[in-house]
Order: sequence, then C-alpha cells, then structure tokens
Amino acid sequence: MPQPPVNQYRGRLAPSPTGFLHLGHARTFWVAWQRARSAQGKLIFRNEDLDYQRCKPEFVQAMYEDLRWLGLDWDEGPDITPLPGKNGQSGGPGLGGPFAPYAQSERRTFYLDAWRKLRNSGSIYPCTCSRKDLERSLSAPHEPLHGAALHESDDEVPYPGICRSKLNTAAQHDSPADVSWRFKVPDGEVIIFEDGYFGRQQFIAGQDFSDFLLWRRDDIPAYHLAVVVDDAAMQITEIVRGEDLLKSTARQLLLIRALGYHTPAYFHCPLLRDENGVRLAKRHDALSLRTLREQGASAEMLRNKFSLEMSQGRKLD
Repeated sequence: MPQPPVNQYRGRLAPSPTGFLHLGHARTFWVAWQRARSAQGKLIFRNEDLDYQRCKPEFVQAMYEDLRWLGLDWDEGPDITPLPGKNGQSGGPGLGGPFAPYAQSERRTFYLDAWRKLRNSGSIYPCTCSRKDLERSLSAPHEPLHGAALHESDDEVPYPGICRSKLNTAAQHDSPADVSWRFKVPDGEVIIFEDGYFGRQQFIAGQDFSDFLLWRRDDIPAYHLAVVVDDAAMQITEIVRGEDLLKSTARQLLLIRALGYHTPAYFHCPLLRDENGVRLAKRHDALSLRTLREQGASAEMLRNKFSLEMSQGRKLD
C-alpha cells in the first residue's frame, strides 16, 4: 500500500449515517476541519455506512447538509464531482476523488484483501461465541476480569479467549462468512502512543483490552478493520476523533503493524456531555445539529462555542 506523500497533511471526516449528528460530532468534525485547513492540507469525507440495519439514506443527506451549514467543506468524498479533464472528460479516476469509493459499503474488496493477509499471517482466528456466551463466561466466579471491566469505555465486551485454540484452523477458511473473526492480541505487550490533545497514552494488551472483533458473523467487517484499512488506503496522516476511542487506537495500532501500514498521528477530542454528565449520543435529538438549526441557532455561534471550549484545554496545534 502506498505511503502518504511527504509533508502533505490528509485528515478525514468519518460520520456514520445512523442518526442526526449531535453537537459532539459537530465539534470533533470542526476540529478536524480546522486542523486540515490550518495545515493547508486535504480533508476527506468518508461515509461509514457498514451498519446496514441502522444506516439510512436520509441521514446521509443530512450529514452533508448539516456539516456544510456549519461552514465545513472537504476536498474528497462521495458527493464531490471530479473536475473535468481534456475534451470535457472526467479529470479524476473516480467519483469523489483519487481514492474512491468513499462509502464503506462500496469498499468490501479492500477489507477482504486485509482479512486474507491477516489470515495468512496467523493474526486472526474464527470465533463461534455468541454475545450471550461471552456474558455468561465473564459473569462466572472462576473468570477474573484482569485489567478490563465488563463494560469498557468504548463498549467492547472483553473476550476470555474461548476460541483462541482455533487459530490453526484459520487457513481452512476461504472467506470470513458464517463465523466471527477475532484478532489475537499479544498478551502483556504495552502499547504506547502520543495523542495530540491528551498526550502520552499507554494500554496493556490482554489486560486493558482483549482479542477484538475483526469481522462479524453476518459477514460485515468490524469497525476496527474497516477504519484501519480505509485510513491507510486514503493516505490519512492524522486521525481526529472522540476521546472515547483512545483505547481503540491501541487496538488499531496492532492491526496497523500486522498489515504493514503507515502509522498516522492521532488527536482525540474531549467528549461533550449533557447536564447529567452523560456523553452525547444520537438519541439526544434536542442537541442534534438539525434541531438546533430549526430552533434558530447560527453556525457562527456554534463555531465560536467550539473554539472557546477547545481553547480552555490544550491548543489545537
């Protein structure tokens, strides 16, 4: 896979069309836009629409409308039309930009290639455990939870390694379908990275997180695989996202190493919370950009609010 061009900043906006964007999404995307523009770099819009049961076309359109209303723009993405070339022909290799397609639902071949590479290297194994199996195993008195609580901050249920013994059967599978697939983490390895906002971060594989899901039983690539593959393919140099994904970064760094990809920089934004201290989610419709727009909020007011909130912490650069 090609490495990012020297000195070219490439950031990304990567929303999922499972609901209307809320203030927390908006602030994170504003920070990503701000960092890309201040670096005179490129900003990519990627539609992370793999969750076919929750993603809806009306939310895709709403993402474009709400973020453009906020004042954000991007250089590549599903809704970008290539500039015309000679004789009126398309000047780009595909709709959206040089790394099209920009919707994850259209990028299955990329994920399958990565799955095969991980299978061939002995990094992953098939798992037949259901969620009920995991909850039953983890609640048993003889199953200690080491460093990870049952409900981790990023909602990843710890895995007790029930199917790890199937690692040597992975090569028998020609496709990832019909079973789940997990990445075998190197127990005890300390993963350290420097975050652009929160500073030095450290997690221990096998304690702070366990063997994580890579491909779902319903034949859909899991979040960790999809974002790692896409960020590498689209030559993203810095990933800006929410604080709740700090631990996910440790997992993804292991995947990046296993796949031989370039390691990007990371900048995690603090989460926005409601009056009860609960982090915002798409169910907070009262704080969605769509609702705030309808109530008369101005984009300039929100941008100023985001700037003030971020300046109270560490600087953006």
